[in-house]
Amino acid sequence: MSQILVLFKNGQIVNKLITFILIFFVTNLYSQRFITKSAEISFFSEAPIEDISAINNKVSAVYDDETMQLVFQLNISDFIFPKPLMQEHFNENYLESDRFPKASFSGNIGKLNKVSIATGTLKIHGESNEVEVKGTLVESNDSIMIDATFTIQLKDYKIKIPKIVMYNIAEEIEVTIKAKLKEI
Repeated sequence: MSQILVLFKNGQIVNKLITFILIFFVTNLYSQRFITKSAEISFFSEAPIEDISAINNKVSAVYDDETMQLVFQLNISDFIFPKPLMQEHFNENYLESDRFPKASFSGNIGKLNKVSIATGTLKIHGESNEVEVKGTLVESNDSIMIDATFTIQLKDYKIKIPKIVMYNIAEEIEVTIKAKLKEI
């Protein structure tokens, strides 16, 4: 106990603590973080019998400008379809949203000229795959806009299509992301 009092009296612990706090806050002052809870992710499936599309505008996203880390997360059941029966089949039979309620992406953004490339892990239906997505990331004073379109293969995420409806659903799905994130 007397040693702790001596350290406090000499100011060693106090000085180290103050230095740590200052370094922490100065580092965070230059880091810009952006967030949204209303990003939009949509998908489109072109198949011989019927095209399928859905949109989810309740997607959460966070971007750290210093580390260039990007995270998206969504509830599968928040996708809205033009036909209620499509939505029911999507949630119950294909994506099994009761068993796998969320999808996510976690990765980093790199820039190549005017194109941004996100590399990271995309998790859908309980399966994780490394992906590389080209898009745009435009910064303004207090927000950033992210736009990207890419394709996924259903088999990569172990999403099975029954043979009876194999002409209704494409094996490759086009995914589009539109997000405006505000600085926090």
